[in-house]
Amino acid sequence: MNENLKDQDVLLVKEKNNDELKVVKGINSESKKLNTVSPKPENQPDFMKIDKHGNILENFLENFNRQFKNPTHFLFFKVPADKVEETANNLQAALKNSEIPENKAFLDMHKVEQTQAKKEQGINPDLVDWQKFEKYGITREGLEKSGNTNKLLDYQKTDLMPVAIKFDEETLRSDARFSLRKQDDGTFAPNIHLIRHKPDLERPYFGIKFTEEDKKNLLTTGNLGRIVEAEFKQGEKISILLSLDKQTNELVPFRKEWLKVPDTYKGVKLDEEQKQKLGNGEKVEIKGMISIKGKPFDGEVQFNADKRYFELIFDNNKKQGQNQKQETQQAEKQEKEKTPKKTKGIKM
Repeated sequence: MNENLKDQDVLLVKEKNNDELKVVKGINSESKKLNTVSPKPENQPDFMKIDKHGNILENFLENFNRQFKNPTHFLFFKVPADKVEETANNLQAALKNSEIPENKAFLDMHKVEQTQAKKEQGINPDLVDWQKFEKYGITREGLEKSGNTNKLLDYQKTDLMPVAIKFDEETLRSDARFSLRKQDDGTFAPNIHLIRHKPDLERPYFGIKFTEEDKKNLLTTGNLGRIVEAEFKQGEKISILLSLDKQTNELVPFRKEWLKVPDTYKGVKLDEEQKQKLGNGEKVEIKGMISIKGKPFDGEVQFNADKRYFELIFDNNKKQGQNQKQETQQAEKQEKEKTPKKTKGIKM
């Protein structure tokens, strides 16, 4: 199986008068029929691949809802591209006994609503000053080939990239991540995030003094674990959550007002106390979550301001936690799809 499939999903579809799950190839614009193939490894080249950071799924759903007279006649499920056949079989079995709570939770975890197209689109590429990347030795073509263009346009950071910054006749070479920063004229320019030797937790962060517990939280889970008031502008305090970018050792803020806590997480309905704690940046234990293999498990969940989604927190000192971490790595990546889209960063 192609290693690149680990970073992609595919779409399974079931017609309401047919119990068989098929993989979506696309839409035939002339016949207005859904093109599908069976979820077998040999059909992999025909699968419609869904980039986790792109808009392929949303664009497909928009076209589907527009072209088909009765879109509710179909059920869609999003599954990992490298586990299509296995997950399709598990879903098929769950569909036969969908009234069982565990099966319903598993189906809900993968089910895609036809109306869930993103209401707020990403950054218009025409508004990005791509030439400004060149002063770091990076071209737009290089960003596209590495798959980082979609991440930037979706308000995400790039992967770590080698950069070369010239100072007179000297050249500084390092690795860095990039994001896009909105400028006063409405255009977007690159914002560089250089690797730091270690997190600077001894000095106040925009008026926030870290306690020993804060430092411990940031260095272990990567998350502060509480709401704090940051003063990015003098006299103006903003409630934020704070996390550590473990690739660059940079502190990353996220406005509390932008955080939307889901009603369910991995098949488990959250109660009001859990939702309140999650909204305050705390770790919350959730029992009975459904893994990507359809198995129930327990774990702690917390919002990560750098990754901009709710993540599973594991105790690496415990063997059980490590095993669960390996099993649910791909399922966790799917949380990026649920990220609040108002993530343009905090202008300082």
